[in-house]
Amino acid sequence: MGKTRHYLSSILIAASLFSVVGCASTARNEGTGEYVDDTVITSKVKGAIFNEPSLKSAEINVETFKGVVQLSGFVTSQSAINKAIEVTRGVGGVKSVKDDMRIK
Repeated sequence: MGKTRHYLSSILIAASLFSVVGCASTARNEGTGEYVDDTVITSKVKGAIFNEPSLKSAEINVETFKGVVQLSGFVTSQSAINKAIEVTRGVGGVKSVKDDMRIK
C-alpha cells in the first residue's frame, strides 16, 4: 500500500509540473497570462485608434506580443503614421511600438 501511494504521488507531482511548465512563456510563445494581457492591450490600442478622428482605424492592423505592439496597414500620410504611434504609446501596458505601416 505504501509503495502504491508513493508511486501515485510521484505521478501526480510530475503531472502538476508538466501542466505548469506548459503555461510558461518562452522567447517565441506566450504564457496564458501574457496572452490575455496582450489581448487587452490590443483591444485598448484599437479603441484608442478608433477614437482618434484623424485616423482611419479600419486600415490599421494591431498585433501585440509580450507588450510590444506592431502596427501595420495603409495610411494616407506620414502624419497619420506618427499619430497612430503616438496614440499607441499612450495606451497602458504598451512596452514599445513597431511600425510596419505604409503610405498609400
